Amino acid sequence: MKSNLLSFSACLLALSIGSAQAAPDMVVVAYGGAGQKAQDAAIFKPFSAQDGSKMIQSEYNGEMARIKVMVDTGNVDWDLVQIEGPDLMRGCDEGMYERLDWTQLGRAEQLIPDAAQACGSAVLVWSVAIAYDRNKLAQAPTSWADFWDVKKIPGKRGLRKRAVYNLEFALMADGVKVEDVYKVLATPAGVDRAFNKLSELKPCIQWWEAGAQPAQWLSAGDVVMTSTYSGRVAVAAQEGSPLALVWPGSLYGMDYWAIIKGSRHVDQAKRLIAFANQPDTQVRYVKQIPYGPTNTQAAAALDPKLASWVPTSKQNLEGALSMNVEFWVDHGDELEERFNAWASR
Repeated sequence: MKSNLLSFSACLLALSIGSAQAAPDMVVVAYGGAGQKAQDAAIFKPFSAQDGSKMIQSEYNGEMARIKVMVDTGNVDWDLVQIEGPDLMRGCDEGMYERLDWTQLGRAEQLIPDAAQACGSAVLVWSVAIAYDRNKLAQAPTSWADFWDVKKIPGKRGLRKRAVYNLEFALMADGVKVEDVYKVLATPAGVDRAFNKLSELKPCIQWWEAGAQPAQWLSAGDVVMTSTYSGRVAVAAQEGSPLALVWPGSLYGMDYWAIIKGSRHVDQAKRLIAFANQPDTQVRYVKQIPYGPTNTQAAAALDPKLASWVPTSKQNLEGALSMNVEFWVDHGDELEERFNAWASR
């Protein structure tokens, strides 16, 4: 019996060693759709060609629970992930991501404020704005108040199935000024106000979870208006689609690259991050999909016509709201939990 157990243990050890030695190529995980196609063309393929290394791409919808399970169990199947600011900071504090040495990565001085973080490097500046089809709405919406006004503009509305973004939009729809949104949301009464406003619209909401859905739903006529990542609709409009964006009241922030703790491809992931931060890489990316570059030299090199679709362009920042990452780090878990309970009722 003892010899059988020893043989079984040896077999398991051999399998584990074989698994480690046969580690797969680096797995890079982003949000899919047009954004990831742009990353593939502007970042991933050129990097692999220059670096002489291989990678596997995957996509997700931002499920932090899956990453936490990987780190907790030591079964890390992903290496480099694209994540939102609050999730990065919360996960960094919890030890879910590798820490970055910016003296080795370089270019920190070229990046916009808050792009270089302890556990992450900003991928892009995104914006979530109202989108609509010009051919299907006789009167274009101009604000979140219009978005909520189902009498003025009847029909379904698309919103992302998360508390983040929607609580801010609800308060703006209820008349809160952009500069006061987080002051109000920081109070229990303000949170109740946001949820009450969402409840008014709830019968008309169609929830989206994947970034590609809003543009698809608008084109199909499933919704008359929707919140959306601006870059998705900008690409469609540049290709001749009648889809349009409402910039006032938009919410903008940054996504980040983060290396999962326990990754077997840390050095390769760091080289990819450094490559993605180069000005020419970022200009190439913005030409593929007009999200905001994080390298100031890249921003300065953009063609004015292209820059008009970028969230960080001066005209598009007028009346826009910058995401308060610290607020969502402090209150995100409780608000998402409350939102999920509210949405399921």
